[in-house]
Amino acid sequence: MNSATYPISVEAGTPWQTFTKFTVIEPTVEGKMLSFLYIGSKNENRNFNRYFQSGQTVSSILRAQSALEGLRRSAVPDVIFIDLPLNKAELIRFNTFLRERGLDNRVVLFYASEQLDADKIKYLKKNELIDDVVDINALEINYGSKVLFLKRMKSRMSGLSVRREEPLAQTAIKAPKFYFIKRVIDILLASTAIIVLLPIFLIIALAIKLESKGSVFYISPRAGKGFRVFKFYKFRTMEVGADKKIQQLAHLNQYQDGNGGAKFVKINNDPRVTRLGKILRKTSLDEIPQLFNVVKGDMSLVGNRPLPLYEATTLTTNDCVERFMADAGITGLWQIKKRGKEDMSVEERINLDISYARKANVAYDLWIMAKTPTILFQKSNA
Repeated sequence: MNSATYPISVEAGTPWQTFTKFTVIEPTVEGKMLSFLYIGSKNENRNFNRYFQSGQTVSSILRAQSALEGLRRSAVPDVIFIDLPLNKAELIRFNTFLRERGLDNRVVLFYASEQLDADKIKYLKKNELIDDVVDINALEINYGSKVLFLKRMKSRMSGLSVRREEPLAQTAIKAPKFYFIKRVIDILLASTAIIVLLPIFLIIALAIKLESKGSVFYISPRAGKGFRVFKFYKFRTMEVGADKKIQQLAHLNQYQDGNGGAKFVKINNDPRVTRLGKILRKTSLDEIPQLFNVVKGDMSLVGNRPLPLYEATTLTTNDCVERFMADAGITGLWQIKKRGKEDMSVEERINLDISYARKANVAYDLWIMAKTPTILFQKSNA
C-alpha cells in the first residue's frame, strides 16, 4: 500500500471546497474514491481515511443542510454518516430535505450504531429513514463496496441512469496464485460441461417453450463478490411475472425473520413454479445455464450464491458483509450442508457463507465439488 495525501474539510460553516490536509493510507483499488459528510463530534476515523478521498465534518443536521444546500450535484457526497442521539422529528425533516432536492436517491445515509438501541434501529428501518446502521468505530467495514453497491441499488430503484463502477478491492486478500488456479479450473470444467451438456440444453429449452409462454431463460441482476451486480442465467422454472408476486407469498418464506434484519427468500412449495420447473429444480438442471456465467467470469464453480438485489440490500451490515468477499458460485458450502432442508435459519446460512469466504482454497473447492453430486436431487421444489 502506498502513502498519499488527500483533502478533508473540517466543521461547518466553511465552504465544502475549503480543505485541511492529512496523510492516509491509500488502498490499492480500482474504481472511484468516495466523499463523505460526517454529522457528529468525532474528529477522525481511520477507516474513513482508507476509502474516502474527501469529506466534511459538521456538528448538527442543521449545519449539514447548510453545507449541502449550495453544492453542485457533482460535488454532493456519496455518503452521509449521522453520529448523534436520535431525534426522530429532525431526521424526518432531513429526509424530506434530501428528497425535495433530489438527493435521496444519490446519497447513502448511515446511522452510527452506538447511538441506537434495538427499538430505535427497528423504527429507522421500518420507516426507511436510513440505508443502514453501521459501527463507525469498526475497522473491518469496506465502505468502498458497501457505498457503491447501495448507491447503485438506489439508482436502479429510482430509474436513474448511472455509470457502472466496479467495487473497491476487498479487505480480505488471498494469494493471487489461488485465484489464478481457481480461474483455470473454472474455465476448463465449465467449458467442457457446456459442450457435453449441449444436447440437454436443447431438450430443456424445447420443453420449456412447449409447456408455457415466455422466455426459455430467467435472467435477473444478482449481487456477487464485492457486491458486483451481473446478469444471472437460469432456465425459467416459474410462470411469467413471478417476481411481482413475491410479497404475496412472504408468509411461505422458509427464512422467516421478523426483526427487520438480514433476509433470504425461499418459498416452500412455491405455487409460481411450473410442472416442468419442479422437475428442473429437483434435479438441479435449471442451474446449468450458470456455466456461461462461470466462463464469463461473473461466477465461479464454487462460492457463495449470488443474491437477488432485494436480498443483498439487507446484507450490508457489519455481521453479514463478509460473505460478499468470496466469489459467487454455482455450488458452495451451504448447498452441501443444508440444501433442500427447511430447518436452516438466516444466521446459519450467513455463517456458512462467511466460513467459506474465510477458508476458501483450491483443496476446499475440490472437496465441495466432490460433495456436490450427492445433493443434486432434492425433495423440495423451493
